[in-house]
Amino acid sequence: MPSSSLLPQDRRTLLLASLGGALEFYDFIIFVFFAAVIGALFFPPDTPDWLRQLQTFGIFAAGYLARPAGGVLLAHFGDRLGRKRMFMVSVLLMAVPTLLIGLLPTYAAIGLAAPILLLVLRLLQGAAVGGEVPGAWVFVAEHVPEGRIGLACGVLTAGLTAGILLGSLMASAVNALWTPEQVLAGYWRIPFLIGGLFGMVAVWLRRYLSETPVFQAMRQRRELVEGLPIRMVLGEHQGAVVRCVIFSWLLTVGIVIVILMTPTLAQTTFGIPVQEALHANVWATLALAFGCVAFGVGADRFGVDAVLVVGSVAMAILSLLLFVVLKYSPEYFLLIYPLAGLCIGVVGVVPVLMVKEFPAQIRYSGISFSYNVAYAVSGGLTPLIVTFWIRSTPLAPAYYVGLVVAVAVAVIALGSTSRRRDQFPCDA
Repeated sequence: MPSSSLLPQDRRTLLLASLGGALEFYDFIIFVFFAAVIGALFFPPDTPDWLRQLQTFGIFAAGYLARPAGGVLLAHFGDRLGRKRMFMVSVLLMAVPTLLIGLLPTYAAIGLAAPILLLVLRLLQGAAVGGEVPGAWVFVAEHVPEGRIGLACGVLTAGLTAGILLGSLMASAVNALWTPEQVLAGYWRIPFLIGGLFGMVAVWLRRYLSETPVFQAMRQRRELVEGLPIRMVLGEHQGAVVRCVIFSWLLTVGIVIVILMTPTLAQTTFGIPVQEALHANVWATLALAFGCVAFGVGADRFGVDAVLVVGSVAMAILSLLLFVVLKYSPEYFLLIYPLAGLCIGVVGVVPVLMVKEFPAQIRYSGISFSYNVAYAVSGGLTPLIVTFWIRSTPLAPAYYVGLVVAVAVAVIALGSTSRRRDQFPCDA
C-alpha cells in the first residue's frame, strides 16, 4: 500500500499550484460578474435588455467553446514534453487577453469592432484555461500518494474556486466603492487590469514547481507516448472518455448555474439588489471551496462512487431550494445560497475519477479532451438554455441541474468507477 501522508514538498507543490490556479481562474471568470455592465457598453444602446443579456452570455460562453482546441494542444505537449512547461504557458496565455480586455474601447468608441474584439479575447482566454484546469489536476495527482489524490484534487479545485471568490470580492468592492454611473464610466476596467497582473504573478510562482515524479519516471524509462496522444485516447479509451464527459457535464452545470449565473439571474429575474446578490455569492463561493476539500477527503475514505452519489443528490436538492427561495421567499436567499454552494463542492471529486480513468502516458490528453469537450458544449449552451428556459419558469436553472444529476447517478449505477480501476495508474 502506498503511503497516505503528504510530504513537505507535496504540500508546497499543492499550495503553489492552487494559488496559481486561483489567480488564473480569476482572470477567466471576472467577465461574468460584470456581464450587465459589459452588455451595456459593448452593444448598441437600443438593444432590448433580454437580447443584450443573451449576447453578453453568448460571448462569455464563447470562452468555453475555445477550450477544446487550447486544451488538446497544451495537453499534447504536456504528455510529450512535460507537465510543468505547459502549466506555465497556460497562465501566460490567460494574463495577456485579460489585460487587453481592461484596455478595450467600447461600442461608443469603435462601434461593432468592440464586441468582435471582445469575442476574440474571450476565445483566447478559453484556449488558455482549456489547458490549465486538466493540467493542474494531473500535476497535483501525480505528485501526491495514491491515498491522498482526493485531498489533492479537492484542494486544487478549491484553489480554482478561490479564483471565483476573488472575482466576486472584486466585483463587490467595485460596486461598493463607486456608483453604477462611475462603474459604467470606466471603473469596471480595474478588475481586468489587476487580473492581468495576477496572471504574471502566477507565472512567477510556477517557476518554483518541479516536474511530476510520474512524468520524470516515464521520461527516464523512455516510455513517453509516440505520435499523437489524442489518437490513443480516442482509439483505445472511448469508455473512459464518455464517463469523463458526463461527469464533467455535472461539474460544469454546478459551477456555471449555481455559482456564476445565479448572481446575475438574482438581479435580472428575481429583483435582488446587486450588492445583496454579490454578497451572497461571496459566501456561496467560500462554502464551495470548503465543500471541494470535504468531498475530496470523503472520496479518499469512502470511495469516489459513494461520495459522488450523495453529493450530487444534495446538489440537486439544494439547487431547487435555492431558486424556490429566490422566487417565493427572497429574504432567505443569503441563508440558502451558501448551503447550495457547499453541495456544489462535490465537483471536487470529479477530477479524482478522471485521473484514475487514463494511463499516465496519455492522462493529460485524455482528461483535457473529455473535460473540455463537455465544458465547451455544456458551458457554452447552458447560459443560453437557461436564459431562454427561465422566461417560461423561474425554476428552470434548478430543473436543469436536476436533469444532469439524474444522468450522472445513472452512470454510477450502471458501473462502479472503483470496480473499473482499483489502483491509481501512476506507473507508466
